[in-house]
Amino acid sequence: MTLQSILATDCGSTTTKAILIELVNGEYRLRFRGEAPTTVEAPFEDVTRGVLNAVMEVEELSNRTLLDGDQIITPQQGDKGVDIYVSTSSAGGGLQMMVAGVVKSMSGESAERAALGAGSIVMDVLASNDGRKPHEKITRIRQLRPDMILLSGGIDGGTVKHVVELAEILKAANPQPRLGSDYKLPVIYAGNNKASDEINKTLGKQMDLTLVENIRPVLERENLNPSRDKIHDLFMDHVMQQAPGYKKLMTWTDAPIMPTPGAVGSLIEMIAAKEDITVVGVDIGGATTDIFSVFQGQFNRTVSANLGMSYSICNVLAEATLENVLRWVPFEIDEKELTNRIGNKMIRPTTVPQSMEELKIEQAIAREALRLSFIQHKSFAVNLKGVQKERTISDAFEQSESGLSLVDMMDLDLLVGSGGVLSHAPRREQSTRMLIDAFQPEGITQLAVDSIFMMPQLGVLANIDQKELAESARKAALEVFNKDCLIRLGTCIAPVGNAKPGALILTAELTMPDGSNQQVELHQGQLLSIPADYEAIKAALRPAKGLDIGAGKSEEITTKIYGGVVGLVFDGRGRPFNLPVEKDKRIEDLTTWSNAMNEYPLESAA
Repeated sequence: MTLQSILATDCGSTTTKAILIELVNGEYRLRFRGEAPTTVEAPFEDVTRGVLNAVMEVEELSNRTLLDGDQIITPQQGDKGVDIYVSTSSAGGGLQMMVAGVVKSMSGESAERAALGAGSIVMDVLASNDGRKPHEKITRIRQLRPDMILLSGGIDGGTVKHVVELAEILKAANPQPRLGSDYKLPVIYAGNNKASDEINKTLGKQMDLTLVENIRPVLERENLNPSRDKIHDLFMDHVMQQAPGYKKLMTWTDAPIMPTPGAVGSLIEMIAAKEDITVVGVDIGGATTDIFSVFQGQFNRTVSANLGMSYSICNVLAEATLENVLRWVPFEIDEKELTNRIGNKMIRPTTVPQSMEELKIEQAIAREALRLSFIQHKSFAVNLKGVQKERTISDAFEQSESGLSLVDMMDLDLLVGSGGVLSHAPRREQSTRMLIDAFQPEGITQLAVDSIFMMPQLGVLANIDQKELAESARKAALEVFNKDCLIRLGTCIAPVGNAKPGALILTAELTMPDGSNQQVELHQGQLLSIPADYEAIKAALRPAKGLDIGAGKSEEITTKIYGGVVGLVFDGRGRPFNLPVEKDKRIEDLTTWSNAMNEYPLESAA
């Protein structure tokens, strides 16, 4: 079946967003978008009110009838209604989980990866070897009141003692679920199959226990999908059932509702697989920052639940330190005044910057929130621990302390940013600078932002598994993602290696689409921006001796690179680059780089 029209909503914690996708001249395009406040809390306590209000806005803009009273019309009847309706949700605080594993750095970490990949916030990781006494673990479980618990541990056929002890701690804690007091807490067991009967005996009567395949059946392999799928199912059957209005919403949708972050993650996974590329995606919100990555075919997601731009803004300041935030502010400001301004943002989290100074401060904080979240992500996105790997002598020398991390910035093809501070920055040049400064991409990396944060809706669309709909739905998700969702900012070219200040570090010969040639010379400490549309540009890149642009030290590359709304950015500041300590020099450098990118044109004109 070829879908002609698709309605998709995302019920966020504050805003519900609706999009209408239609088949136009053989390709799927985003046609209209509406939004309304989410209505999961008092006085409405019915999430469908916000959904209907957002859909009504789409109705008005599209001049099409989509609703019949309080019902979405499906399937399409003439020019009324849509073929399918799908939704994601993080209203009501999203999915909050605890995970438990026998060894914290092995089965505990695998369980955490499964839970994060399914779109949950992991409140705590319990482990036999986490140093806490049994009564401390019991108290912790009771305090947190998770929506769901994932229990894992042991390889199939191995010892059962430790994982059964964890189950006994859960039984003793007997946690009461956060939503709804009249149902049993869902517990997923994904550990040693030999312990299944014991686990069932311990937890079966007291909790809603589900057994799935082991997360680590053998030491060398992770098997996350059965647990992830079960988390999605239980999220629907239990957690969603308790939130006001969700039972009604679930009867409207043509596919299961997905947690918002899980939907974004699955879309990024699909893009990486379809285009055979490595991807890092970031969603920076008011309370949390989510980072997704696909390297070596492995998907990882982390949630920095304490790093955000409104509700969590003071946490960013506390974790990053005032000094680190100040280093990105391109003008003199008293430390006390900066602290007061950040405090004001926390008191009034929904306000937006009203002056150029406020905007620059907000973007300075965003750099630190992104940088810290990415450090957390890199430490989590690692090869499996506990697995013996053959290594050569050179591997042993090259491996840094965090050498297990899968994240290799030189290997990164695409960096995608989303969330208010990146998607809604007044100029795309500002989003580009924030992404480059925070993530410090190496070699050749394409940059993009999600135009209006519609990745969740496209993610749930890509996950429809009904045979007759799946092909059309995936096609719609991919086409809208590439044509309407992604705004291609351009490409960052950043040589890596040591060079003296001011030294020539890269020469580039560009053959533009119109056949004209351009020569670029990049010196250490410099940032250059060259306007270029999103078209293939033939580039011969020659790094100076000892520097690497992706093919190895001193090796030249001839390749195709792409521009975008910002163009090509040549970054000669080194990796990692360190800002000058001296205040006047630092402000001078920040201003020079800002002018080179034309970030704040009104100022440079003045």
